Amino acid sequence: MENTYYATGKRKNGVARTWLTPGKGTIIVNDKPMNEYFSASARLILTEPLSLIGGLESYDVKVTVRGGGIIGQAGAVRHGITKALLLMNPELRTVLKKAGFITRDSRVKERKKYGQKAARARFQFSKR
Repeated sequence: MENTYYATGKRKNGVARTWLTPGKGTIIVNDKPMNEYFSASARLILTEPLSLIGGLESYDVKVTVRGGGIIGQAGAVRHGITKALLLMNPELRTVLKKAGFITRDSRVKERKKYGQKAARARFQFSKR
């Protein structure tokens, strides 16, 4: 397939392998239609780059996503679609950069520290 663009997107623990081809606008996630796999808010997140450039009905997207939760996976898919769009047409960079889709969201869960309840929460202190 000569008109297929592949990119990997990441967010939190979600990793999305994304293939973008010119087509009718179908989005397949893990061999299921996007409407079956994601909730309404997650669907809104992952279609943002396509709707921003006006290509919601002109590209087919096939995605394999694993790891993390639903919103993290949706963010990973959005990042993957954005990177694939950049490979397809580098002129879209300024539009996508201004929307903040190119930068990988590096925020991840802070690790739990020893001698504590969680990352920052401590055990209750007793003076006596």
